[in-house]
This record gives sequence, structure tokens and C-alpha cells, in this order.
Amino acid sequence: MQLRYAFRLYPQPGQRAALAKAFGCARVVFNDVVRAREDARGAGQPFPKAAELSRKLITEAKRTSGRSWLGEVSAVVLQQSLRDAESAYRNFFASLDGTRKGPRIGPPRFKSRKDARQSIRFTANARWSITDSGRLNLPKIGAVKVKWSRTLPTIPTSVTVIKDAAGRYFASFVIDTGPAADTARMPQTDRTIGIDLGLTHFAVLSDGTKIDSPRFLRRAEKKLKKTQRELSRKQRGSKNREKARLKAARAHAKVTDARREFHHQLSTKLIAENQGIAVEDLSVVGLARTRLAKSVHDSGWSSFTSMLEYKAQRYGRTFVKVGRFEPTSQMCSACGHRDGPKPLHVREWTCRACGMLHDRDHNAAINVKTAAGLAVSACGAPVRPGAIPAQREETGSHGSPPDARAA
Repeated sequence: MQLRYAFRLYPQPGQRAALAKAFGCARVVFNDVVRAREDARGAGQPFPKAAELSRKLITEAKRTSGRSWLGEVSAVVLQQSLRDAESAYRNFFASLDGTRKGPRIGPPRFKSRKDARQSIRFTANARWSITDSGRLNLPKIGAVKVKWSRTLPTIPTSVTVIKDAAGRYFASFVIDTGPAADTARMPQTDRTIGIDLGLTHFAVLSDGTKIDSPRFLRRAEKKLKKTQRELSRKQRGSKNREKARLKAARAHAKVTDARREFHHQLSTKLIAENQGIAVEDLSVVGLARTRLAKSVHDSGWSSFTSMLEYKAQRYGRTFVKVGRFEPTSQMCSACGHRDGPKPLHVREWTCRACGMLHDRDHNAAINVKTAAGLAVSACGAPVRPGAIPAQREETGSHGSPPDARAA
């Protein structure tokens, strides 16, 4: 299994200039590939092959006066940029014919030097290395200082240098993990858990544990508004606007980093303590169209469940997603009686069949665990009710127009 380990870089002024040159050259090669493909499509000709593009746009272009500066950066950076363009076209065509999962993506677009994210990639052919003093030695850039927050488990196969919108530099290493080492790190356990994700609490576990929602965006909203307001008042193209843009980008990056750290710590803890984990497959895109949109995005459910999924695969855990139409909030976890939909303000309810008083989220977490096959009902049989349409009150969309999309 391949994973990425990211570390902060602190390049010197001369190294930042060399990185900017490498970013620019990689961007030019990518744009040349897109332009060559678009010209061939407009002329009704077949797309040129990767080998032909490499010879024409890199090897021969270096000999011309207009592109001679391509020789000032590592050739591997240019070749990897060409591969990125090829991969972007493959993903686009796979999305068109339906072989690629997920939402449909558009064709590759031209990159700009004003893009928020710039990146270059070095493979083993580039002969990059980590020095004895802990610096990252990159060809034609030099030994860059790295802030090592943890030890790399194995030798990386490649490294990607990234500059984000906040002006920070990162080195992202690709690591091949070993199943034996992962098993030793996370020994097996007999515990299983069901998770109900929400807004009042970020997560409620089937064992009764409630994890508060940090609400990183809500807490930083006042500062974010101030930085965005200052940015909007600066003249476009001025140096003061660039300073204000960096200030706003750093404020947003701080919120993003805090949320990601929270997701990583919680997902690792749950994976370490439980052999089986079940969550509900929520429609985040649908919930983002409601009045709960800001809180839904602030929680970051999709990112959290993705972390759970890949960590479960890495450490040999069982991860199950329960269908979003399972009536987890309508069914009594004690007797299995279905009590009907309930509006969101109802946090506790009593089962009409057995008289059990339920906490809404705790009951839903138990039902998620049962529906995933990680638990059994009182009579000893797995509980998996049939799918039913979602209720508007249950999804938080009450007040929305009753069109087809809201239904």
C-alpha cells in the first residue's frame, strides 16, 4: 500500500528562486502538452503520443532560443509534468465513458502562475537524496532544510515539492508500507464500534462515547471575515493586495490544518481500539445544499470517513459503510420496532413498543453497528431493514422547495 508523508520545507532565498523556476518550467511543459492536444483535436487529427510530445516539447524545445531555459531545471521535473498531463487526459476520458468512479471531471485546463498551488515531482531517476544532516538534496536546487516531525518507515520512491496558497513549502514522500510492520503496530482486538456522525456532536459511538465537534471554521469566522474584508479593499495587482492575500490564505490554512489534525488523531484512535468500524454513508453533497451547509463543511465528514477507510485497509481492520436510507434514527435498538421519522430538534424519544428511552444519536450509532453486521439483535439475528426514501425532516432539508432534487 502506498502512502504519502508530508513535511514542511524551509528553502533559502536562492532556493526559493530555483523552485519558482522549476515550477514555471513544469507549468510551461504541461500547457504545451494541452495546447498540442487541443490543436490536434481542432484539426481532426489523432492525439500525439507521449514519446512524440516528449521529443518535441522537451528535447527539441531546449535547443530553441524561445525554450532554452528549460535546460536550467531537472529533466525529470519536465518529464513528470508531461506524465501529469497524460494522466489528466486519461482520467477525463475515463470519466466520459463511465469507467472512472466519482463525479464527472472536465478536460485538463491551462495552468497559470497565479494558481494557488504549484508543485514539481522528483522520482528516483532524479537522484535526489536525504543528507546526513537531515536536509533534502534536490537536483539544481540544493540541500533544503526539512522539519522532520516523524521518521520515514521505509525509503521513499519519489518526492513532490509543493508550494501552497499561503506561501508554505512542503515535501510529500511516497512510501510503500509493509503489511507485517503495520500488523505489528496495530495488534488485533475483539472490539467493534458503530459511529453516528452529526453536528451537535461530531461523532457518537455505539458504546455511548460522545465526541464534541471542534467547529474550527465557526471559531475562526471572525478573524477570517476580517482578513477577507481587508483583502477586498486592496487594489488589484498591488503589493499590498498580495500581502493581504497571503494573510487571508494563512488564516484559512490554519483552520484546514487544525481540522485535518483532529481527523487524523480521532481516526487513528478508533482504528487502534476497534477491529470493526461502521459508519453511515451520508450524502454530504445533498446536505451542503441545505441551511446546514456551513456546519456540514466545517465538520468534514467525507475527509474523516476516507481516513477511516484507508487506515482500516492498511491495518487489517473491517470498515463498513451503511446505506444512507437505513432508518437508523427511526428504529429502536432494543426491540427493533420502527417508530417513524423525527425532526432534528428531537434529541430523545421513547419507543412505543418497549418503552425504552433513547438518546437519538446513541441509538442511531447502535443501529449503524447492527445494520453493518457487526452486531445482532435481541433475538440473535442480524438486523438489516429494507431501504426507504429519506424524510425531509430527517435530512435537515425542511423549508426547501419540494422539487425533485430536494426529494
